[in-house]
Formats: sequence, structure tokens, C-alpha cells
Amino acid sequence: MTPIRSLITLACLATLTATAGAQGITDIMRGNQRLGPAPLPSEPRPATAPTRRSAEYIVALVNSEPVTNTEVQSRMQRLLRESPEAQRMPRPELARIVLERIINERAQLQLGKENGVKVDELAVDQAEQTVARQNQISVTELRRRVAAEGMSQEQFRRDLRDQLTLTRLRDREIEAKVKVTDADVDQFIKEQRAGANAAFAANISIAQLVVLVPEGASDDEVAKAQQRAQALAQRARAGEDFPTLVRQNSDAPDRSGGGLMGMRSADRYPGIFVEATQSTPIGGIAGPVRSSVGFHVLKLMAKSQPGASDAVVTQTEVRHILLLNDPKRSTAEAVAQLAEFKRRIQSGTADFAGLARDNSQDGSAKQGGDLGWSRPGMFVPEFEEVVNRLAPGEISDPVVTRFGVHLIQVQGRREAKLSQAEQREAVRAVLREKKVEQATETWAQEVRARAYVEYREPPQS
Repeated sequence: MTPIRSLITLACLATLTATAGAQGITDIMRGNQRLGPAPLPSEPRPATAPTRRSAEYIVALVNSEPVTNTEVQSRMQRLLRESPEAQRMPRPELARIVLERIINERAQLQLGKENGVKVDELAVDQAEQTVARQNQISVTELRRRVAAEGMSQEQFRRDLRDQLTLTRLRDREIEAKVKVTDADVDQFIKEQRAGANAAFAANISIAQLVVLVPEGASDDEVAKAQQRAQALAQRARAGEDFPTLVRQNSDAPDRSGGGLMGMRSADRYPGIFVEATQSTPIGGIAGPVRSSVGFHVLKLMAKSQPGASDAVVTQTEVRHILLLNDPKRSTAEAVAQLAEFKRRIQSGTADFAGLARDNSQDGSAKQGGDLGWSRPGMFVPEFEEVVNRLAPGEISDPVVTRFGVHLIQVQGRREAKLSQAEQREAVRAVLREKKVEQATETWAQEVRARAYVEYREPPQS
């Protein structure tokens, strides 16, 4: 089958002081981390300081392509609204870092164009839907909030397209070069037993029940939402089945899957979730925790160190039908074909396994599309995000990934201990992600070094 492996997540945000251009997604796309609600504003926010319209002029050329003052100032304002770290920085230093980030991104996008990396409209649509879903709002509401932030819909979608392009380019340039040897795995396990791997975050699995707070809610409405969340938390603590409680009461789109967010390293969860569950025993309830979208009741499902002998993870049994990217068939045609397959399956006139055997363009076709029992991190993010929110038996709408278009069905879900071989593979995935991060930074520096960059002084008044 076409490999669907653990890659660097779409939303691996670099810190402001990291190498500019090494980040995997624009700031507005934090929701693509699949870690819970992103900090999109519930209403227009005032700027951190009075601003005035800046004159338009070119501040740099990247291989003869201009970077304008407006671009830099716009990116700065977004950072200042969202990042306390940015707010503490001197403005000239922040402007320098933002400019360097844009230069790196521009050089990489030019390389992507040269290498024929393309992102079609359907992939951008899907990315937009993902951002909205993970902020637990509609696409219409997402667009309204983006506009309230002073960004046009055209610019927002262009940013999504650029970041998807960068992700696909980095995958193509870096993926094949990163190797994790058996010796690397052995050394990690040896150090883990000696207690030397504290830097590697524990893996945790959290399920959530969300009570949304309406936009512009009054104090009374906030209080009612909090009371409802507290009542649901009390019912969970009293022993009610949490997945059932979620399916019947959560306001989040992932309620059909029992609110399960999946096993992943703690640093890939929102900080408020990790902090709330830090002293919670496995199976315990935490919260309600307040976020920008409402109140969250959390259940700690599992916790372990990568590759530990007692590691328990949420495993999902998945099957799919894959139609590869093909010059003879557009993405839209592939989506339409898979949508028709879904209609036939749900009407009872066709069988998923039979359609997979006859049509899926990967090695799983022989097994009726069966991918077996998977653990978190085995699939690319855009595939895994869909898997995580499907309930057993549920079939997705067509899903566009870097490999093609998929129809996905979750057949079952379980908590299980990893076999020794699976423990080693879990360690291999952790080490691979670390190596990919390092290789990405090196690659970004090399792309930047090859680019011709000319800085321009602002015009004299």
C-alpha cells in the first residue's frame, strides 16, 4: 500500500526564536494540531497598542520576489494579538524575526513551485473545515472571525494553501532522508531504563466533553454553561459511562467518538489539558477547564512513556479505499467516485470490502482495504484526524491527503498493551519525529542559504 506513516504534524509551530521558516503551519492554523480548540477570537479583539496604517514599500527581495512592509506588519499584528512572548519583545526585534520567517517561507514556496508541488482547492477546503471543526465552530463562523481579525477570506485561504504546500514539500525533501536504526532504538530503551529520557514527554490519552460558551455570552450565560459542565463532571465522577455521557451531552464535533483525542505525547496536547490532568489518576476526571471556546470535562484514559513495557494505547481498526493522485482523474472526480461508493455502501447495494478489493489503489486492496489495528502516529495527520473522530462503524466523507483521496471506515477501537515489537515501533516513531524536526531545521537553513535575498531600506520621508 501507499505508506501512511508518522510524519511531522501539519501544525508544528516553531517558537519565535526558533529558526525562521522551520515551522509547519501559519499561526492562524494552530487548530490543525488536532489537540483541541485553537485560540481563535470569540469576538474582535483590540490591538495591543494603537496602530496606524503603514506606508507600502518593499523591505526585501527573495529571488527577485518582493516582500512588502504590509506583509511584515500584518504578520506582526497577528502575533501581537496571540502571543504574550511577542508582546514582550522589542518591536524592531520582532519585525526582524517576522521578516526572516517570511523570507524563509517565500524561498521554500518558490522551491515547491519549481518542484511541481501543488495543492488543489479541495485540499484547501478540507484544511479550512479542519480548522473550524477543531475550534468547534462552523466554517461560516470561522470566516466571520477571520474577517474580524482583519484578514480577507482570499488571504486566509492563500495562507492555508501555502502552508499545505510547505508541508508537502518538506515531506518530499526530508522524509526519505531520515533513518532510525535498530541501534538508535536500543540506545533509547537503554537510556529510558536508566531514567535518562526525561526530555521525552510522556504519552497521554485524554477524552473530552465540551460545553460551548456562545459568542458574546453574558455573565449569566457563562455561569449557566459552567454549571452545566460542573454537573456533567459530577456525573462522570459518579461513574457514568464517559463515552455515552459525551455522545449525549458534548457540544463538540468529536462527540460521536466519545470525545477521545487519542494517545500522543503530552507536549502535543493543549497546556491547560496537561496541567489539569497532571495529578489525575488514570480513569480520573478533571475539570471543568475553561478555554476560549467554553468548558472542558476531561478524562485521563491512559499514560505511559514511549516504548515502556507497560504502555497502553488506544488502538483503532481501520480500513479504507484509496484513489491515488492521477493525471487522468482529477481530485474532484475521485471525490465524486468515493462519495458514490459511500452512498452505495450505506444503501446496502455494495460492500465496503468488495469495493476496496476492486478499486483501492494500494496494497491493502487484497485485504478489502483493511489496515489492521493502528496506534496513534501511524497515519499522516490529515488521515489520523478523521480516524480519531469517527465512531466504530462510521464511514467518512472522501478525505484528501498527500497520497490521494480516501474513503475511511473505523471498524473498532480498544485500549491495549503494546507487544514488544510494537513498543520498539513506538520508540522508532518518537525518534523519527525528533530527527525529522532536526532535519527540517537544517533543510530550511540550506534553502535560505541558496536563495538570493536583498534587503531594502525604508524610503526616506
